[in-house]
Amino acid sequence: MEISLHNRQRKVPVPLVWLRDIAPSFAQEALKHPAWQGAPLSQLGEVEVTFISDAKIAEVHQEFMDIPGATDVITFDHGEIVISAETAKANAAVFGRTLDEELARYIVHGLLHLNGHEDKEAGEAARMHEIQEEILAKCIAQHR
Repeated sequence: MEISLHNRQRKVPVPLVWLRDIAPSFAQEALKHPAWQGAPLSQLGEVEVTFISDAKIAEVHQEFMDIPGATDVITFDHGEIVISAETAKANAAVFGRTLDEELARYIVHGLLHLNGHEDKEAGEAARMHEIQEEILAKCIAQHR
């Protein structure tokens, strides 16, 4: 599976070289954790990840989900993941993590959504978070 990454914002520096290197590992690991048989991720040849601004993700959030305001990650079943670089930077500071790690976390999160995982209910969110953190730790350890 091909993972393409694009930076379409200018406010936050995005480590595209490192993320392009590690993203295929995220996809391989995410594929090992389907929420249900035939989830979209297993059917996709390519996933496109785009880093955008808070303003732009707020527009996407409103248009496609009818929810006002910015969010961290929006995933579309056709294989598109949009990530707010500004939200990632803010959350990295709040949680004491690096920006690189936070951006990577959002890629894994989007891939898990493509593999059928949901985070609307507490139990589902906890399971998704556990898998996400396992994938992130494993892949980062292999690529540092």
